[in-house]
Amino acid sequence: MTSLTDLPHGISLLPITTWENGHENFVHTFKQNASFKLSIPSSQSSNPYFDTTKNFQWLIQYGIDNNLPLRAMGNGWSFSEVAVCEGGLVDTKALRLTYNLKNSFVAPEYLQKGNLAANLFFTECGISVLDLDEKLEQDSNPKRSLRASGASNGQTIAGCTSTNTHGAGVNVGAVHDSIVGLHIVVGPDRHVWIEKKSNPVASNDFIKWLGAELIQDDDMFNSAVVSFGSFGFIHGILIESEPIFLLEQYRLGNIVYNDALKKAMNHLDFSDILDVLPYPPVSPDKEMYHFEILVNLQKFEPNNAQNGVYIKTMYKIPYRDDYTKIKIDDKGFTYGDDLLGVMQTVLDGLGPGLSSLLVPGLVNKLFPLAFTAGDNMTGTVGETFSNTKFRGKAASAAIGVHTDSASQVLEEIVAINKEFPFAGALALRYVKGTGALLGFTHFDKTCVMELDGVDSQLSRTFIEKVWNRLDELSIPFTMHWGKFNFSLNPSLLQKMYGNERIEKWKNCRKLLLSVEARKVFTNNFMKQCGLDD
Repeated sequence: MTSLTDLPHGISLLPITTWENGHENFVHTFKQNASFKLSIPSSQSSNPYFDTTKNFQWLIQYGIDNNLPLRAMGNGWSFSEVAVCEGGLVDTKALRLTYNLKNSFVAPEYLQKGNLAANLFFTECGISVLDLDEKLEQDSNPKRSLRASGASNGQTIAGCTSTNTHGAGVNVGAVHDSIVGLHIVVGPDRHVWIEKKSNPVASNDFIKWLGAELIQDDDMFNSAVVSFGSFGFIHGILIESEPIFLLEQYRLGNIVYNDALKKAMNHLDFSDILDVLPYPPVSPDKEMYHFEILVNLQKFEPNNAQNGVYIKTMYKIPYRDDYTKIKIDDKGFTYGDDLLGVMQTVLDGLGPGLSSLLVPGLVNKLFPLAFTAGDNMTGTVGETFSNTKFRGKAASAAIGVHTDSASQVLEEIVAINKEFPFAGALALRYVKGTGALLGFTHFDKTCVMELDGVDSQLSRTFIEKVWNRLDELSIPFTMHWGKFNFSLNPSLLQKMYGNERIEKWKNCRKLLLSVEARKVFTNNFMKQCGLDD
C-alpha cells in the first residue's frame, strides 16, 4: 500500500488545493494531499530516467489505492479544463533530461530510408518548447530546428502535443506531427514505447534501455499522440527535427477581400494574388511555410482595401549566420496581463448593452498597435515563435474547418459580430491535416479560425454563437482541445470526428490501460465529451 509517509526520491507533495491556469480563465479545486511534484531522483542510479519511470508507476499505484484521479501538468497553458482532474495534479516541469540518439538506438528500417540518427531527439515531458528550441538551435552540433511551433513557446512539449497545438505549417502540420515515438507509463507495473508500425524508429537496444514494452501500431500511436493526458503519464517523446533553417516573415496590410483572395483562402491557390505576395509560394531557395490572414471584425468590408485584411506570410529559407536577429521590444505594444484585465473588468462591469457599444472603438484603437503591416523579420523557429500577443485574462477559441469553407465561415463570423461585437480579432491559419484520430486539425487541408481577445462574458457568448451557427449550417468543424470548448458534448463530438474514429480511440485506451488505471486517468472533461468508459 503506497503511503505519503514514504515518498520515493524524486517525488514531493505539492501543498495546494486550488490552482489557476496560466491565462487566468478558471480556478480549479484539487483534493487535499493529492498533488505532487516530480524531480530528477537524487540517487546513485546509472539511469535517472528509469528512476523517474518508477516514480510515475508509484503515483499510479497511489491513485489506484486511494481512488484518486491524477493528471500530469506542464505550464498550465490550456484555456480549457482538458488537462485537470478532480483528484490532484502532477507537476512535471522539472523533468527535462534530453538525449541525442546514436545509430544503435535507431531502427535499421529508419536508417535504410536514408534518414540520420541526428534527425531524432529524445526528451522528457517537462521541457518547454522554448528550451527545446535553444537545445536544437544553439546547443546541437550541427544545429537543428523543430519542424513546427505554436504561436508562442511557453508550453511543455507534452502539453503542446497532447492538445494538438498547431501553428500554421502549410506543408508541415501541427507540432505533434513531427513526433515519431512516445514512452508512456500506463500502470504501476507497465510502461510502453509506442510508435507506428508503418514507421519504426526505435531499435531493440533503445527499447531495452527504456525497459519498456514495445507497441508498434498505427492506430495506437494516432490515438495516444493527441490524448490530453488520458492514456497515462507521457514520460518521453521522440521528435524528428531537421537541419536548421530560417523564416522570412512579411506582414501586408490593406489587402482587399475579393474573389482572388477567397480563391487563396479556400483552395490555397495563390495564382490570383501573386502581385500581393512578396514571393510566389515556391521559388529558388524560398518556400511558403506559413500563411495567415488577420481580420479586424469591427472594420471589415468586402472589395474595400481600406477596410480589408492583413496577411502574414513566412518563407522557409536556408540558414545563414549573417541575418539580423529578431529583437523583442519591451517598450512596444502587447496585449499584456494588466490591459486585458482592465478591459475585461470594464466590459463586464458595464453590462452587455453598454459594453457591446464600447467594443468597436476599443478594438479599432488597439488592433493597429497589435498587428502592424510592414514589420518584416527573419529568424529561426525559436526566434520567430517566441512570445504571444494575448496573455493573462485572454479569451481564445480555435475552430478547425476544411479550407473549402474558410470564406463562408469568415463571413458568418462577420455577420454575428455586427449584432454581438467581439472584443478581439480573427486569424485564419492554414495547417496540413493530421493523422491523429482526435486531432482537431484532421481535415486534409485545415483552416484554423482563431478568435483571440478579452475574456469577458460578452466574448464567451460571441464564441458560442459562432459554434451554434456552424452547427446550424451543417458546416463540419472541430474545436481546439486546449482552448475554449465548453460546448463540447458527445453528440457534437460525433459530428466532428465520426463514430469510427472515436471508437478506435476509446478501444486503444482500453487496450492500453487496466480498468483501475483508466479511473486514475479519467476526468470530468472526458465524461462531458463521452470519451470515458
